[in-house]
Amino acid sequence: QVQLVESGGGLVQAGGSLRLSCAASGRSFSTYVMAWFRQAPGKEREFVAAINWSGSSTHDADSVKGRFTISRDNAKTTVYLQMNSLKPEDTAVYYCAARASVVFGSVTHESAYAYWGQGTPVTVSS
Repeated sequence: QVQLVESGGGLVQAGGSLRLSCAASGRSFSTYVMAWFRQAPGKEREFVAAINWSGSSTHDADSVKGRFTISRDNAKTTVYLQMNSLKPEDTAVYYCAARASVVFGSVTHESAYAYWGQGTPVTVSS
């Protein structure tokens, strides 16, 4: 079992930055694919970014490429999402997700992840 706790959300002006953190408890964090998803008001949850077990491979949604960076620190069992050049359309609840796999495939599918955090809200004002 893995428990995920997100933090770092808040209110920021357009063009600003935030760094989200997701602290994981449980064994074998270093063998998990980790990802961030988000859900805007009235919309379905969507993929944002994913990172493989070692941090050597990442995949970003087109909407955040060049602005968001996912990273992880296996010693601290934490995954991060650095968000720069934020836009009002980035406003959403951001969720951390995990799955036990060393295979980095199908990372954009919600159904591929067994564990989810409770979410942290991000609001970007114009």
